[in-house]
Formats: sequence, structure tokens, C-alpha cells
Amino acid sequence: MTAVCLIRTKNDIEMKLEHRKQKVVSFPQFLIRLGRYALVSVMLIIFSVSIGTLGYHYFGQLRWLDSFHMSCLILTGMGPVAEMKTDGAKVFSSFFALYSGVAFLSITAVFFAPIVHRLLHILHVESDEDKTDK
Repeated sequence: MTAVCLIRTKNDIEMKLEHRKQKVVSFPQFLIRLGRYALVSVMLIIFSVSIGTLGYHYFGQLRWLDSFHMSCLILTGMGPVAEMKTDGAKVFSSFFALYSGVAFLSITAVFFAPIVHRLLHILHVESDEDKTDK
């Protein structure tokens, strides 16, 4: 009987970016990094939509599909599609809208972080190489 190790080491799921004095990672490593950041972004989206769907279903007394629709539209900044009739529904809708603004910007930042970092890192490495040539 063999034992399966379910404990991951720190390096297995590390999401650090290289330091400015380190070389730019290879393109395959960059794609793996991009996939990790995209996976985290998708998990944050699923979490946010789930909270919104459950809240609109419970507080707003909307059907599941309508709750999901409302949650997605609020998260993307499109606005509400159903009127909230109870005080609890209005309070939830208000706080979810505030959360959604922060979540949208944060999820976008998480998704684009490795791309922006790579571009800036390449520009910085090139400028350092130019200085050493002169």
C-alpha cells in the first residue's frame, strides 16, 4: 500500500514574481504563471457571483436564475435589473454593489499583474543592458 502525499510545498503554489535584478522567466514559465493568476481570478469571480446569487435569492426573493443574472450584472457594473422591495434586500444590494466595485478592480488587477510585470521587467532589463554596454 502506498501513501499519497497531499501536502504541497511552498514552491508548488508560489505566485511570486521575479525581482528586478533577476532574469525574465521563460515564455513557458510565464504561461504557467499566467494560468495560475487566471485561476485565482476565476475562483474570485465564482466566489463573488455565488455570494451575490445566494444573497439576491434569500434577501430579494428572486428565482435562482434571476439572482444569478442580477449578481453578474452588478459585478460587472451594468446595474440592477430587478427592484428590491424589502429593507433587507435593499441593504444587501447596497453592500453587494460596494463590494462589487472593489472586487471588479481587484480581480482585474490580479489577472493583469503577470502581464504588466513581464512588460515592465523586460523594459527594465533592456535599459540595464544598455547601461552596461556604454
